[in-house]
Amino acid sequence: MQFLSPDGKPLTRFQAWQGFSATVGHWALRGFGLFAVIEKQSGDFVGRIGPWHPEGWPGLEVGWTIRSKYWGRGFATEAAAMAIEFAFSNLRQEKVISLITEANVRSIRVAERLGETRECTIALPHVPNATILQYRITKEEWRVLPRQSAR
Repeated sequence: MQFLSPDGKPLTRFQAWQGFSATVGHWALRGFGLFAVIEKQSGDFVGRIGPWHPEGWPGLEVGWTIRSKYWGRGFATEAAAMAIEFAFSNLRQEKVISLITEANVRSIRVAERLGETRECTIALPHVPNATILQYRITKEEWRVLPRQSAR
């Protein structure tokens, strides 16, 4: 939660409910959203990854949240690459973004492995005082990436 909650601390039960409701509601309102990532061998929940565009966001984001016990195992890069492909193929996007807190070095590395480049710095409605880096990749840039660099 260090990079996901406004104060970097675990969410209260109410805040967790709001986040859960927003995730489910996004599917109902927009017809797409974050996917659950499951480890095949164990059936364990790894995290959430996918395209979404909440109110106040500067564009369609491919975002990822992985449980710490699965960090460094390629889940974020592999699933985010599939989510980017889904956004370009199924959602007909010409560009996708990833919004990353400046201190979240692991996610910055994932974005770079995906071929995303830093575009600008923004503020988000729920964390107006945080420095958020906006990374992006266009459909054309995605097409010319060597397959192994994004998967």
